[in-house]
Amino acid sequence: MTDPIPDRYAVIGNPIEQSKSPFIHTAFAQLTGQVMDYSKLFAPLDGFAAAVDAFRVSGGHGMNVTAPFKLDAFAYATHLAPSAQMAGAVNAMKFEGDKVYAENFDGVGLVRDLVCNLQCPLQGRRVLILGAGGATRGALLPLLAEQPAELVIVNRTVAKAQALATLAYQHQTGKVPVTGVGYEALQGVFDVVLNASSSSLTAELPPLPASVFGTGGLAYDLTYGKGLTPFLKLAQQAGVTHLADGVGMLAEQAAEAFAWWRGIRPDTAAVIHKLTVPLV
Repeated sequence: MTDPIPDRYAVIGNPIEQSKSPFIHTAFAQLTGQVMDYSKLFAPLDGFAAAVDAFRVSGGHGMNVTAPFKLDAFAYATHLAPSAQMAGAVNAMKFEGDKVYAENFDGVGLVRDLVCNLQCPLQGRRVLILGAGGATRGALLPLLAEQPAELVIVNRTVAKAQALATLAYQHQTGKVPVTGVGYEALQGVFDVVLNASSSSLTAELPPLPASVFGTGGLAYDLTYGKGLTPFLKLAQQAGVTHLADGVGMLAEQAAEAFAWWRGIRPDTAAVIHKLTVPLV
């Protein structure tokens, strides 16, 4: 008997060498007994659609999408899930004939990491999120679905934070208070502080007062694999003992895509353990 032909998947980006997605999805396939092949696909900055077209013609079943193509994928898709519509960006696609289904699993991956892996319930808690870009936009509805007491978006450009807060409030199913402010207007202590800004990618410290951190709360940097980032170091110096980076979010959003593609959700613990970099 010949071995079955693996179903083909890929992650597309530019650059793409750094992506952990092939390792993650190969591990998931082994855990769940799925016959699939997962590769990295580099595309020129102006060649996203052509690269995806070629992958589909060659028999590709689905794709993850990383920078800088999440907006290109949004435009390319024929069927956008509500998560992608709210985020304005796509991080996973599924191909069925001439249909291209698109999702954004970043937000649900973040919430699953917070609530399930880190044992940090959000209900009734004050949540602060730094940044008003795509990462924040994609996370808002899943965060609000957990019914925090309040969600505050802080950004250097206050108008962006305010616009995002208005959008999130209008689209949520509950009525959690959502506000957008500048750093100088932050007041009070927060139970959960999430850094969704790009500051940790360049080892910069956001203009964040240490007084926002509750010592019994959680400081979480959506960037992963950078160790103790300036944001996490500030939280640590403020007395926060529960620190985390985004490696769990990475694994959980990948598991959501895998389940969407294959109909089975893999356990993420082994992958998270393998990819975790000590926060030192």
